[in-house]
Amino acid sequence: MVTSRAPRRGHAVVVGASMAGLLAARVLSETFAQVTVVDRDLLPDDPTARRGVPQGRHAHGLLARGREILEELFPGLTEDLVQQHGAVAADIQRDAAWINDGHPVRRDFADMLCLVASRPLLEWYVRGRVAALPGVTLRPNTEALGLVADGPSTRRRPRAVTGLRVLAGGEESVLAADLVVDATGRSNRGPTWLGELGYEPPAEEKIDPGVIYVSATFERKPDDYDGIAAIVGATLINPRGSVVLAVENDRWMVTLFGMGDEAPTDPQGYVEWAARLPRPDIHQAIAPARVVERPHRMRVGPSTWRRYDRLRRFPDGYLVIGDAICALNPAYAQGMTTAAVEALALRDCLARGRRGLARRFFTRTAKIIAIPWSVSVTADLRFPHVAGRRTRAIRFLNWYIARLHRVATRDGAVGKAFLRVANLIDPPQRLFAPTLAVKVLRGR
Repeated sequence: MVTSRAPRRGHAVVVGASMAGLLAARVLSETFAQVTVVDRDLLPDDPTARRGVPQGRHAHGLLARGREILEELFPGLTEDLVQQHGAVAADIQRDAAWINDGHPVRRDFADMLCLVASRPLLEWYVRGRVAALPGVTLRPNTEALGLVADGPSTRRRPRAVTGLRVLAGGEESVLAADLVVDATGRSNRGPTWLGELGYEPPAEEKIDPGVIYVSATFERKPDDYDGIAAIVGATLINPRGSVVLAVENDRWMVTLFGMGDEAPTDPQGYVEWAARLPRPDIHQAIAPARVVERPHRMRVGPSTWRRYDRLRRFPDGYLVIGDAICALNPAYAQGMTTAAVEALALRDCLARGRRGLARRFFTRTAKIIAIPWSVSVTADLRFPHVAGRRTRAIRFLNWYIARLHRVATRDGAVGKAFLRVANLIDPPQRLFAPTLAVKVLRGR
């Protein structure tokens, strides 16, 4: 017997119209009669970078798992972006160069489809799909000021958030809401808002790899490079890395990053800096190319995990998602995909009702975040300048992964196993499956 979906009811407000906020709005539209997305920026009508997303001018990786989720939430997304807007879809191992610790992963068919596009194009497309949903309203040029809640909490009942204070057109007002979702990114004010309601802020775990991004765009020609992307990881000897993506409009989106080592922002110095990467692939691709957009610099800041899952007291009617919970080192391209997985978790939690929603959601997201957090922090702690506790387990993992990268240069199956973990499809434990571990431990 097929039962009909419960009628949509109530009003949800999402703060932030970036990818995490848009994905949250898409999921909330299945449950709430009205969803309002507020953002302090003027949201552009075309795929251009905007002030509120400074990372939009830099390379973004939508991992294979992230593309699968976006395709589920927005059917036809991949075909639309490729056929109508110039994005590129290809196999993530066969058609992209992965160079880890100076070792190129053997090209092979991984049966994992990746979608390569600029962040402004992807966000613009998703924003358009979300804005077209019944009951969804986007409110640009609207700044969130703080939460509105009912009376003081008691032992039996926490305070309930009932709305959001906003500033628009010079006038302050309140958006009444049954649920407010904070998707304001790395520099969010969620802990401050909690303090204003009388709640303790979450504890924070931090690690600062000292990454500085410098990105430029180059003209792309068909015979420039064999592939749609190249990812060069930093090494202990040479702590420089790069990501090159074949984005729309026949462009190379090139991001150079150093861990305590910064690329110059003049075009000539930029290209010369790329020549000293651990591998020559990036320099060979961009040296003869014409610069379309000059280099832009961005200091990434520390990776931060706000442990909302460990708070004993938390108001009803309020959630946090995306980078506002955990901002990862973007060099590993996990941010958008992690936010997409969290959006599915929000859908599942809402299916069980709204009572106790925050507790269920933060418990789920902690399990989701633990995997990419462990992957990125373990990799960052390879570098001596990064402050952090290097446990025996972390030292072993880095030793093991270094051996795995060497074996992956000649064994495509080992490379595929690593890429499935890196793309958040398989858990890290799969790298220790007996047949794979034998290959890694016997490899030279």
